[in-house]
Amino acid sequence: MRIAIITLAAALAAGAATAQEDHSPGAGDVAPPEGFRANRSSYSAIMDAIRSKQAAAEVSDEDLARLGEMQLEDIWRSLGDYQTNYVRGFRATQPGRRIAGRALTMRFLPPRPDLVAAIDQLAAEGDWDRRYYARAAEEAWPGDVVVAELGGADGHVLFGGMGALGIKLRGAAGVVIDGGSRDLAELVGPAFADFPVFARFFDVTTTSWLGVEWNAPVRIGTATVLPGDVVVADETGVLFFPPALVPDVLRAAEEQAALEEHERELLRSGEHRFRDVYPLSPALRREYERDR
Repeated sequence: MRIAIITLAAALAAGAATAQEDHSPGAGDVAPPEGFRANRSSYSAIMDAIRSKQAAAEVSDEDLARLGEMQLEDIWRSLGDYQTNYVRGFRATQPGRRIAGRALTMRFLPPRPDLVAAIDQLAAEGDWDRRYYARAAEEAWPGDVVVAELGGADGHVLFGGMGALGIKLRGAAGVVIDGGSRDLAELVGPAFADFPVFARFFDVTTTSWLGVEWNAPVRIGTATVLPGDVVVADETGVLFFPPALVPDVLRAAEEQAALEEHERELLRSGEHRFRDVYPLSPALRREYERDR
């Protein structure tokens, strides 16, 4: 009996060890092929799944220009299930300036020694600058909007005037930082008139957080942002939505803008009660649709 008990105990211990081994971090993962870690974009299984189900949608510069001229409210009204992908509470360096572009995403974490060593190793393997604002100053494309997850109002700063200038010279449309920036006095100046930065705060401290994800899903406030998302921002807030929605958004937003301009004209005429104009009464709606 004692031998059986000892044998059972040994078996349970072996099973527990096996279970612990199977549930250790990385157990069961597929080893990456050689050179995989040097990919320019961080691998994301989420993005793999999304891209496999949706054909990549190209957003032209002309489409972005049209979106940049529309009121944020008209675009938001046209987003359907993506209306919740809206974030407010940013300070803008160029008040009155609206931007529209394609999201180049980056995610940061506070430093610790082993993370610093790992990032240094990966940067060397991939031949990129571990300072992600410097990467953007070398790798951003015209029309990109840098979107940085940096801890929100309690987080850290992305860059200062030099980093902003480098990104601007690449042709990027602007920057959205769920965190902070340095050099406010420089960024509000005329040299950056066509390059607004939207940040939670501005501070004098230098950057120290580390970029850990490049062009992968990030969280900005309460919104999930995917690389390549369309970004439209002004002082009201920021919208993020898939590029596949752009044709429908443009059509619906332009229709809404035209309707509201018609309503304004009716109000200015003084011939109708406000309640009949906004929204249009059934009779006025029929007239509007007939005359379109």
